[in-house]
Amino acid sequence: MSVWKWLGIGKDVRAPEFDILEAIERALPGVEPSRRRHVACFAYILTRSARADQEVTDEEARAMERLVGQHAGIPAGQAAEAVRLAGIQGRRSGGTDDFVVTRKFDAIATHADKLALVDALFAVSSVDASIVTIEDNEIRRIANELKIEHADYIALRSTHLKHLAVLKKS
Repeated sequence: MSVWKWLGIGKDVRAPEFDILEAIERALPGVEPSRRRHVACFAYILTRSARADQEVTDEEARAMERLVGQHAGIPAGQAAEAVRLAGIQGRRSGGTDDFVVTRKFDAIATHADKLALVDALFAVSSVDASIVTIEDNEIRRIANELKIEHADYIALRSTHLKHLAVLKKS
């Protein structure tokens, strides 16, 4: 109950809920309305793992743009805008919406979509030929939130072993 209602002054007024994915969805006019949320989640989650080490490189951004474009079947410019907006929204929320967005993706994506996303997360993190531990841990956390079986996760991760910084000789 609001203070206003308790005081008998007005009706229960609540602030409108902010939808972190809305701006990204608006940047996808060529995508079917029923698929926009899926693509927005995909782009947002890609930026989630990229910003795990507090730095998103130009190479990572280009890889995310390419992967979003391929996954959604959209032009490069539109994919770039979706990734740019996803990065802004992720930084703006300070990561507080990461779990919520990942759970939304879990609810609307197929198992194959989830596996493709985790593979894309590894691909983005490995563009500099080194997946640092904090990125690896974030990808694992995302896979858990997507309810991906451990065996599936390990199979995807094994295709990127040569890039794991923890396994490289100093």
